[in-house]
Amino acid sequence: MGNQKKWLVSVPAATLWTASDSPREIDLEAITNPVNLDSWLEKLTYEPRLELCNGNLVQSQVLYGEEVIVLEEKEGWVHVAVPSQPSSKDERGYPGWIPKVQLAQNEDWKFKSGNAAVIQNKKAALYSIEREPKLVLSYQTILPVLKEDNEWIQVQTPEGEGYLKSADVKVFESIEAIPIGSGQDIITAGEQFLGLPYLWGGMSSFGYDCSGFSYSMCKANGVIIPRDAHDQAEAGKPVELDSIEPGDLLFFAYEEGKGKLHHVGIYYGDGKLLHSPNTGKNIEIIDLKDTIYEKELCAARRYWQETGE
Repeated sequence: MGNQKKWLVSVPAATLWTASDSPREIDLEAITNPVNLDSWLEKLTYEPRLELCNGNLVQSQVLYGEEVIVLEEKEGWVHVAVPSQPSSKDERGYPGWIPKVQLAQNEDWKFKSGNAAVIQNKKAALYSIEREPKLVLSYQTILPVLKEDNEWIQVQTPEGEGYLKSADVKVFESIEAIPIGSGQDIITAGEQFLGLPYLWGGMSSFGYDCSGFSYSMCKANGVIIPRDAHDQAEAGKPVELDSIEPGDLLFFAYEEGKGKLHHVGIYYGDGKLLHSPNTGKNIEIIDLKDTIYEKELCAARRYWQETGE
């Protein structure tokens, strides 16, 4: 069987839209290639940001080099499933629409066969073969390694080859070889994003939503969990609410914890929550005591590695 062409994201973060006609005039810079995420997000004041959620415009985001399964094509758009984001919406992966211009086809993607470079800094430049900065990539972007030396890692990209600085990445033998971290490791990963503005559907260091934040901090520690909060609450190891430990995911539901689940955060320890709250707010650490969250806390799940058993 010949190598099948893989469809790969070729922009730093491709937004996964609910439908091909979801983007508005103000979203133009998010659906082009090159994409201009900083400029797009700067223009998105409170109301248009809120509408991403309330208008059901956006589902998720997909990072550079991630594979998507193409389900159908329509007028410059592709309907895809994202295998790296497990979802009860589609067993193949999270579904949504991406502009075709933000994808590249590659029939020699070396993910299965070699080392993987994982970006550890909040953002890192991808350099061209001539060592010119080309794109700014997000935390947890993963690319196949071709060669490495002390200063530079030569990587495969969806469109060819490029370079990352060794200081920006960690190299693992494979994606599967990324070690499962402790609860404290999950917190340490999350702390570096304190102050980052919330973004509905956000799955990159340009902005996270609540479940995108918990997904990404677990991914940074070797565990792929479901994309959405309600699915995250169904997986993992159940933990009694009086036995929670730092790094556990905490889930919150309306009607004082009895209604629909609507939020997830990371338990910080000492009665505190590390989370990406909602539109208009930034990633923060809060005391749960005497807050609405204290009343709405309904479940906890553990995805990290317990040691010393």
